[in-house]
Amino acid sequence: MTSFTNKYVLNLLRNLPRLSISNLRNNDGAVKKNKRGRAQHGGDKHGHGNKGSKARQNFMRPGYETGNTPFYMKFPREQYYKDHHVKRQYPPLSLTTLQKMIDLNRIDISKPIDLSVLCNTGLYNINPEDKHFGVNLIDEGADNFKAKINVEVQWASEPTIAAIERNGGVITTSFFDVNSLFILINPKKFFQRGEAIPRRMIPPDDAILYYSSAANRGYLADPEKISWERFVLAQKYGYKLPKIEDDPDYDMLVSRKDQRQIFYGLEPGWVVNLKDKVILKPIDPQLKEFYRS
Repeated sequence: MTSFTNKYVLNLLRNLPRLSISNLRNNDGAVKKNKRGRAQHGGDKHGHGNKGSKARQNFMRPGYETGNTPFYMKFPREQYYKDHHVKRQYPPLSLTTLQKMIDLNRIDISKPIDLSVLCNTGLYNINPEDKHFGVNLIDEGADNFKAKINVEVQWASEPTIAAIERNGGVITTSFFDVNSLFILINPKKFFQRGEAIPRRMIPPDDAILYYSSAANRGYLADPEKISWERFVLAQKYGYKLPKIEDDPDYDMLVSRKDQRQIFYGLEPGWVVNLKDKVILKPIDPQLKEFYRS
């Protein structure tokens, strides 16, 4: 029996293939494969369901409520928010903050104040890429505002205008296009490019009435109507309107930009050379006619 078994085993070993790496394998269940493939390679949905935006990215689009009717579609459209993404924005600046800038000598009130002066203080800034079109001077701190200034802003309310003119100051609301705003915010960067100062564009159709109104102190309004509106506002708020003609700072108070002008003292078409510290002015008659207001 034993000899027969030994012969059987030896005969079996002769017929079996020789032991090599090609015919070696682990026992069943010894190695567990982490299946993270796609489709037939062992992958699954991994909690993201079948197709759709949730399966193709790690977030759903804003407003999507997994098949339900979204909240913003259950109600009629509100016209107040129509074209809200293209509306012009005016970041506010309070009279309290403006008085603080003056008290800290960030602003020289012996010269006219515009958007460029406000941005150079480091306490106020705008970003035209976010639809910012200038400064909105609000009436917060109107009772404590005591400075006599000549300020140019892009938006102002009636109490703000009264607070400025009560102290003998002058306020003007003016419009700047996007290109002019970038130049005003950072004049040094523009001057280093060596380009001529462009003309300021006129306001669009939906803003032309505001900047042509004397009640808003628009820069396109008639000066005689502005003088009358100054008197009317003083009567309304009960203060005595100071006479600008008798003021020692008369020249500073009456200085205004041209309708096409961006900087005080610099006309369109001029080139400012910071390296040589010179100003180049056009002499060609066609250029003069082009940059003329």
